[in-house]
Amino acid sequence: MSNIPTTQIAAVVPSQGAALQIKRDYPVKQPSELAPGECLVKLFCTGVCHTDLHASSDDWPLHAKIPLVGGHEGVGEVVAIGKNTADCPVKIGDRVGIKWLAYSCLNCEQCRNGREQNCPKAKISGFTVDGTFAQYTVSYVHHVTPIPTNLESNAAASILCAGLTVHRALKYSHAKIGDWVALPGAGGGLGHLAIQYAVAMGHRVVAIDTGSEKKKLCMELGAEKWIDFTEAKDIVQAVREACGGEGAHCAVVTSASESGYTQAIDYLRPGGTLMAVGLPGKAKLEASIFFTVFKSINIIGSYVGNRQDAIEALGIASSGRVVVRYDCKGLSKLKEVYDALKEGKIAGRIVLEMPK
Repeated sequence: MSNIPTTQIAAVVPSQGAALQIKRDYPVKQPSELAPGECLVKLFCTGVCHTDLHASSDDWPLHAKIPLVGGHEGVGEVVAIGKNTADCPVKIGDRVGIKWLAYSCLNCEQCRNGREQNCPKAKISGFTVDGTFAQYTVSYVHHVTPIPTNLESNAAASILCAGLTVHRALKYSHAKIGDWVALPGAGGGLGHLAIQYAVAMGHRVVAIDTGSEKKKLCMELGAEKWIDFTEAKDIVQAVREACGGEGAHCAVVTSASESGYTQAIDYLRPGGTLMAVGLPGKAKLEASIFFTVFKSINIIGSYVGNRQDAIEALGIASSGRVVVRYDCKGLSKLKEVYDALKEGKIAGRIVLEMPK
């Protein structure tokens, strides 16, 4: 504990609408200041999620804390635990993951039903509490996730949100072995993982995206069909034809565009399920009520995942059935990563390594 500094390097949004700043004097909460149930984690790396861009840009109906240290896909080592922490499941030196859900009460109706992420007392990493774009972060001992020993930290980082999110969406999608799953945005950070989780679950994948690089990635990862949305004259018809003429059994929509949702309602076969995952700030979900009813379509919102979902997602990745495609950069490059996310230029994931 004596080696824990009082200040650190962190990427900070100082006020609403302000530009991201790299600060070298951001405070580190000291071990003596930790409340029962809290732990201090020294971070090795963190993934970057499109959600972090939304939080930084303040373009959601919900607003992040200010000043804000974003990030919610961190992997690091527990270096301190709050005094009087009861039934602590971690110890100093453990390698753990920091997720979007930093804390839930574990005792309300939502938590008891496995929807910890919907707990009214939930705390969110990189949104309502400081996150992982820093050398150190404070989290909660009952919500950090143990990282399998054979899974490298840089790969595990993206599983903690992107992998967890698509794993849960597929898990609750009603899709069965052999069913067709359509994945708009398949070549992106969530999409390329969704392909692999879907294949691991025995599904057949129609990848929807654009560009030769993303096509190559999607087909390498196990997609059976590819549709370039800039080339297809009628995406709805293209998906139906790709799925034997009847349409997909399920669509996991991770994009932030209205069109991805509207099209999914149209190309799903009767009894199909739309898993709504992407979080656009102001877009509306528009669908024909008549055909939604007539086709017995299910529409399900799927928001990140609970502690068990995270353990499952990491377990599948540690088995080798899901491999994260990522590029590594330094924390100081976060602004450049945000710019690339805005322009849709990132295939796979970006992982930031912390300054030593």
